[in-house]
Amino acid sequence: MSGDDMDALVEAANAKLEHLETSLGALQQIRARFATKDGAVTAEVDGNGALTGLWLDESISEMSAKDVSKLITWASHQAAQLTGVERGKILESLNSTFRAP
Repeated sequence: MSGDDMDALVEAANAKLEHLETSLGALQQIRARFATKDGAVTAEVDGNGALTGLWLDESISEMSAKDVSKLITWASHQAAQLTGVERGKILESLNSTFRAP
């Protein structure tokens, strides 16, 4: 292997490492919010699908606990789906970097 080949190999490895670090940072930054149409419930989740924020409008005081729990679950699920799409884009980009030419 020539010096030029070795330099190219090291450069490619460094580029992949940089892309990996960038992707990991982007995955940690993913957040999505979803609000019900009436704004009664807003849920925020991170890239792992964990609930990171929940906002409840005063209008929920007129709802049954069962209905409120359904809205919270639904809004959280919708937000998690949004983060899943974003996570998929980041991972697809990362995977393409590591695919053989």
